Order: sequence, then structure tokens, then C-alpha cells
Amino acid sequence: MFHRKGPTFFELAQQALSSVERGYDLLAPKFEYTPFRTPDPVVKTTLEQVGPPGSIDRALDLCCGTGAAMRYLRPLCRQEVVGVDLSQGMLDEARQQLADAPGQARLTFVQANALELPFEAEFDVVTSFGAFGHILKEDEPRMVQSVARALRPGGRFVFVTAHPPSKLHPVYWMAKGFNAAMRVRNALWKPPFVMYYLTFLVPRARELLQAHGFEVEVRNGLMPPPFSSLSVVIATRR
Repeated sequence: MFHRKGPTFFELAQQALSSVERGYDLLAPKFEYTPFRTPDPVVKTTLEQVGPPGSIDRALDLCCGTGAAMRYLRPLCRQEVVGVDLSQGMLDEARQQLADAPGQARLTFVQANALELPFEAEFDVVTSFGAFGHILKEDEPRMVQSVARALRPGGRFVFVTAHPPSKLHPVYWMAKGFNAAMRVRNALWKPPFVMYYLTFLVPRARELLQAHGFEVEVRNGLMPPPFSSLSVVIATRR
């Protein structure tokens, strides 16, 4: 599951007992060698839906991590790709990882909270990969509102999620079990570490996005195996 250069069990335990920001600062140097990084086929397939190279001016990758999506966004942009993350350690790692990224658009790295983005109608596209589990359900409306504020009219919020799994599927119960353990951890240990599964799935995402003035399109069947169950959501700001 983990590459030999990945984190040790002790390092993962240390991360799990930290805040989200501190935990990812600790994990950043080895994040590329963990299964937490969104696989390139998922990122590539998703961003193929945005358009051809040079088709947009500016893009924002929300919770950019070590820059996996920014690498694919850069050739699409004429002007700038901005990566936002709560963890400065992840941003520092992204800057190193993207030193050889193709494309000419400027790369900018901003430490900020996804719920309080410091942008106003600046981007043609906002993307996000693997981050929704770090946002509490009660905070999801603030996240959607923050993204809407950062987009220009007609701009698109593009991301990957899934339809709710069957309750008969083992994955459903594994995720529920993990979430229960995380709630116990956060009740007993401070600071909390927010990481839950089965979050911002298609029905919930559609509902919140439409409530905030987006037109929502869900594209199924695009992902290669073993990611076929994932859906690409393209939400356009009216």
C-alpha cells in the first residue's frame, strides 16, 4: 500500500494525532509515496474535460497538496495557475515538484483556508481533488460559496466524486467504520483531525451547488479502471 519511501507507521500516527495543517506539514515530504495522492489517470481524465491547451486564462486548484493537478492545469492556462492549501509544507513540496511542469503559465502558491478564499471573480476554472473529506458537512455550504466567489461568471468548478455506494457493499461499511473511529478520536483528542469518507457525493454536491446558483453536469463512465466508479462534476457559475 505504501512505497518504501513513504511514511512509517510512527510518522502516520504522529500525523493522525496532529491538526490537519500540522499533520500535512509533517507528511508533505513523503506525500508523493502514499495512496492519499490522487492518481494521475484520475487527474488527467478529469482535466481533459476542461478544454484544450491554452483554452483558459486562470485556474485555481483548491487544496492543491503537492501539485498533482497543477501539473496538468498549467498547459491549459494562458496566464496563471494558483494552488491553495492550508499546509505550507505541502505548498513548499508542490513548488519543488512543479519545477519542471510543462507550460508557460505563472505558478502561484497561496496558503489559505478553503472556506475563506481570498479571491473575488478571478478564475475561469476551480478544481479540487481528494480534499472534500477534510471539510465537515456543516462547512460544505461555506466551501461552495467560497468557490463561487472566486469564479468569474460562467466559470466552472470541476472535481471528482462518486455516487453513494450500496449499503450491501463492503466499501460502505469500511468507510462508515473509519468515520466512526475518527469521530471517537476527535472526541478524545485535541486538536481534531478532520478526515472522513463518503463526503460531498453526487446528490449532496448537486444540491449544494444548485442552491448557490450553479448549473451542474455529472459525467459518468469516463474514468479508466480501476477508477470507473468515479464521476466528473462540472458546475458552471451562472
